[in-house]
Amino acid sequence: MDWINQISGRLSRRCCLRIAVAGSLTLASLLGCVCRVSAQGPSWISPKTEAAHSSSENESEPTSLAPIHSDDELLTIGLEFEQSHLWADAVRHYEKAIKKYPENAMLYQRMVIAKLHYDVNRRYQDSSFVSSIDQLSTEQALDLYSEILANLQTHYVDDVDWGRVMLHGTAALEVALTEDRFASHLLQKADPNAVEHFRQNVHHELTNRSTSTRFDLRANVAYVAGIAKERIGLSPTATILEYVGGAVSTLDPYTRLLSGNQLDEMFSNIEGNFVGLGIELKAETDYLQIVSVIPGGPAEQAGIVAGDRIVRVDDCETTNGDSNYAADLLRGPENSFVSIRLTSANGTTRDLTVERRRVEVPCVENVHLVDLQNKVGYLRLTNFQKTTTRDVEQALWDLHRQGMQSLIIDVRGNPGGLLSAAVEVADRFLGNGRIVTTRGRNVRENFDYTAHRANTWNIPMAVLIDRDSASASEIFAGAIADSGRGEVVGETSYGKGSVQGIFRMQAAKFGLCLTTAKFYSPSGKAISQHGVDPSVPVESTYVAARPNSSGQMTTDQEDAVLQQAVLKLANGNVNANLNIEPQDSQRNWVSRRP
Repeated sequence: MDWINQISGRLSRRCCLRIAVAGSLTLASLLGCVCRVSAQGPSWISPKTEAAHSSSENESEPTSLAPIHSDDELLTIGLEFEQSHLWADAVRHYEKAIKKYPENAMLYQRMVIAKLHYDVNRRYQDSSFVSSIDQLSTEQALDLYSEILANLQTHYVDDVDWGRVMLHGTAALEVALTEDRFASHLLQKADPNAVEHFRQNVHHELTNRSTSTRFDLRANVAYVAGIAKERIGLSPTATILEYVGGAVSTLDPYTRLLSGNQLDEMFSNIEGNFVGLGIELKAETDYLQIVSVIPGGPAEQAGIVAGDRIVRVDDCETTNGDSNYAADLLRGPENSFVSIRLTSANGTTRDLTVERRRVEVPCVENVHLVDLQNKVGYLRLTNFQKTTTRDVEQALWDLHRQGMQSLIIDVRGNPGGLLSAAVEVADRFLGNGRIVTTRGRNVRENFDYTAHRANTWNIPMAVLIDRDSASASEIFAGAIADSGRGEVVGETSYGKGSVQGIFRMQAAKFGLCLTTAKFYSPSGKAISQHGVDPSVPVESTYVAARPNSSGQMTTDQEDAVLQQAVLKLANGNVNANLNIEPQDSQRNWVSRRP
């Protein structure tokens, strides 16, 4: 196995498909006896570009829970989403409901069921996953399953319950057998009655079989694949791959299987580039909101601007509730073309054909002096990738040359990224002390990251956070907060306190995004479920240089969180005794200048 990289980032999925409900008593009872109540439900959100749509972010906002007071009412709303086959909405709803009622096992159970529905449809929209069914032999698929289980045994953050893994794999197969998309690919000639009978009884076939070791699980899955082939004509490889998906997708909100396409895109995101149009999207109910446009990318060259709304991609209308599916259609090979229909903020409509090209994704945006009189610098960090430290240093020197006297770093909406990048950026502002601690079941995951005095910027600063600041963002904000290095302004962050490793499988072109450790702030506080609390609480409304609800760009003055941070810094209330020069020899810093 090839352990590639250690990342800390919120990983997610996005889609809303019409599928048959499989919330049967059989499946509910299977999940009900093994579900682990947790306050951190999945947030199916990713690096915020259309490149990440194979696996990640930009969901529409979850249904507000403000007027709801009881867990029964929340369960009823979730079941309505399920009955309407709105699996993405159901998962988001249950996620937020679980945060409000963490002890309600039924909410967690329904979230798991909705997620299984969602996942199988995502898999069968992925061309690389579908092709693997034809390309992999039964033995190769079993080897992939064994390799996945071996990684769980060696690297997963918690002890693995093999019985639970087997149970969830069977549940994944049960769900898949109800799905129209799955059936259209694999069961066109099967007798529907035979399929339903098999679905209802498959778990009984495993009743007396051992699940003590991962080797038992391989034997059991081989057995199920054989009888599925015999009784309903289902491809053994397809059966095994459902067990592969089920083995990992319900362990925790962030562990998941990566298809070949998803694995390639994961590494593209880490490197800071992808093939696409160069836009950041937010999927609303009936359109795709363009949040920002990458300078120099295909979208900007085609005249697309932030605030535009995509209402059609090729022949797929977003107005019929398929906005997430339409977002997937924006993906495609390099140098291919996609047709889109846009409506602008003033209501005009236009049709464009745009070429997909490789785009470099900036992780630092909107660098400027937000207060010219008091020389308050500002930069937004959109994610933590390989280029982040370099890009932050360049931005700092640009602001320094403009006379910056204090600094605001905005990580609102930042879903995370590389653990190493978060540590390096925090180290630029901390002269000593601990930055973050990671702890895993495997001792090789235990690290204490500390700051170094060299190359430290001693400048009064503030960090902006909101409920969508997650993972690596929380490492950075938590280090600043616990050290007292600067103010943290905004809302309590998301609370995603775990680290994932990316493993490239040898048996087939798949990857595994696996939770390997949890991380803790310098004071020892667990970030999971709690997040980072702001020292200056301010409710987020509109974010500067991002579209508001009408599609108009928000100004600095309309951003209440930003203005509160500016006020703190302009009044000299944040570490006023610090100097603005980096704490190192000027000679060394000149040599590092871009």
